[in-house]
Amino acid sequence: MSESDDILLIGVDGGGSGCRAAIGTYSKGALAKAEGGPANAASDMDLAIVNIRKTVEAAADKINVTPSALAKSCAHLGLAGILTQQDGARIAQALPFARSTVTDDRPTAISGALGASDGYLLAIGTGTIAGARKGDDFQYVSGWGFQLSDQASGAWLGHAALRYVLLCHDGLAEHTALSASIFEKFGSDPNAIVKFGTTAPPAGFAELAPDIISGAKQGDSWGRSVMNEGAGYLVQFLKKLGFRAGDPLCLTGGVGPHYADYLPADFLSGRAEARGNALDGAFEMARAASLSEPAEVLR
Repeated sequence: MSESDDILLIGVDGGGSGCRAAIGTYSKGALAKAEGGPANAASDMDLAIVNIRKTVEAAADKINVTPSALAKSCAHLGLAGILTQQDGARIAQALPFARSTVTDDRPTAISGALGASDGYLLAIGTGTIAGARKGDDFQYVSGWGFQLSDQASGAWLGHAALRYVLLCHDGLAEHTALSASIFEKFGSDPNAIVKFGTTAPPAGFAELAPDIISGAKQGDSWGRSVMNEGAGYLVQFLKKLGFRAGDPLCLTGGVGPHYADYLPADFLSGRAEARGNALDGAFEMARAASLSEPAEVLR
C-alpha cells in the first residue's frame, strides 16, 4: 500500500443553500459525510469559513478523526462565489488542513456528474452552472451570481415571481393562482416584499422555486411562462457550449431536472444520469491532488 492510500482526504461542496463535506481515504473512498450551513464565498466569506469548518468537523466526528489527523489532510473545496485566486487563498489559509485547493463550484459539479467522460451539465439549484467537459478542457456559460446572472436558477425564479407579483399589485399584470398564493405568503403586503427583496440572500429567493415548479406543473399560465423563459436561457447556454442533439446531458440540482418538461425533446435524446454530485466531484479532485506534488503547502 502506498503512502497516498492512507492520506486523509476531504471534499467540500458549498453554496448559498448549504455546505456538504465528505471525509475518507484514497483507498477506501468517502467514509463519512455531513451537511451544514451556507458557504457562498461572495455572499459572506467569514460565515462560509465557519460553516465549512463545522461541517468538516461533523463528518470527522462520525469516524473519530482527531484534529491532529485533520491537520495532515488533503482537501478540495468547490464553493459558489469564488471569484479570484485571492478568494480561494484566503479560505485555504483559514482552514486547518495540510493542503487545501479551493475552486468555484463548477469544476466539482462537472467532475461529479460526468466523471472523466465528455458531456454537458446543467446543474440548476439556488444558482446556475452550465458547463461542458471535453477531455481535460472545461467550458462554462452563465453562473456569474444571482445579482447579474444565474438565469433559470431557483433564486432567479423566486426573484421573477416577486417582480410579477408587484406588477399585479400595481394593476400592470393579472394575478394567476400561483402569483396570488405567493403574494399571500407575504401577507398580501407589497412593503413586505420590498423589505424581503432588499435583505434576502439568493437562497431566500430560491425558497419560492418549489411553489413555482409545482404551480407550473399544475398548468398555471404564469408559472409555465417563467419556466419556459428559464428553459430558453438553458437552450442558449447549451448551444454556446457546442451542444448538439444526442450529446450526453445531465440535469442536476434541486431545479435542473424539472426543466426536462420545458426543453426541446431532441435535447434530451442523450440525457444521462449523473454519476455523482458536486460533493463526489470535490472528493475525487482531493484524491487526484493527493497524488501530485503540492505546489504550495498552506499549513
